[in-house]
Amino acid sequence: MKKNKTILILLLSFLVSCSSVNHVRVNVEVPGKPLFDINQFDEIIVTDFFVKKETEDFDLNQELVNYFETQMKQSFEAEVSSRRVSLSDEKLFKDKAFWKNIQPDSQETVLFTGTVDYLEEVRKSIVQTKKKADDTFDRDKAIEERRFYTLTLNFYLIDAQTGEVLHTKAFKETRGYKNPNQTAAFAFFDLADTVKEKFFSNVLGTVKTQQRYLIKD
Repeated sequence: MKKNKTILILLLSFLVSCSSVNHVRVNVEVPGKPLFDINQFDEIIVTDFFVKKETEDFDLNQELVNYFETQMKQSFEAEVSSRRVSLSDEKLFKDKAFWKNIQPDSQETVLFTGTVDYLEEVRKSIVQTKKKADDTFDRDKAIEERRFYTLTLNFYLIDAQTGEVLHTKAFKETRGYKNPNQTAAFAFFDLADTVKEKFFSNVLGTVKTQQRYLIKD
């Protein structure tokens, strides 16, 4: 089937190129279908996250809640707010009764929560450096330290009325920095931005550019 489809596409391309009909190739933006349409809800409540390991430099949970509440207000049609929720165990994500009590008698409301893990490590690597500015061949070897940060987020979108998990998506992003004084807080927002772009494309859909032929008279 795939082979026949490829042959058909090649044949059509050949006919278009040989045709005497004037045509113009144009780019058309086609919206992609989201994996989960978050805009079907009237309200989004960002709750606390389950933090697997606390950070020393800043409040990871609070920064995460503040970040996504702000970003969602700018990007989503629904009313967005945050709610403090004490998450003592990962098993709570399967407890429908627990989530139903967050916003009793709510309709068209989704809870945005999840788990987070943020790790920092220092890696040493051997790099080559030039001995002289005008010498392109003779090099010295040196050991450099780089700080690497890994942000692992597992999002849960939960129906506030039923407590049922409607959608879940996991992300893991790592980034290294040459600056030995790089702070964990700065790196966190770098990584959070990357995760946000990927997650928002899942729940909002992405706009893809495709080529079309416009026939001219």
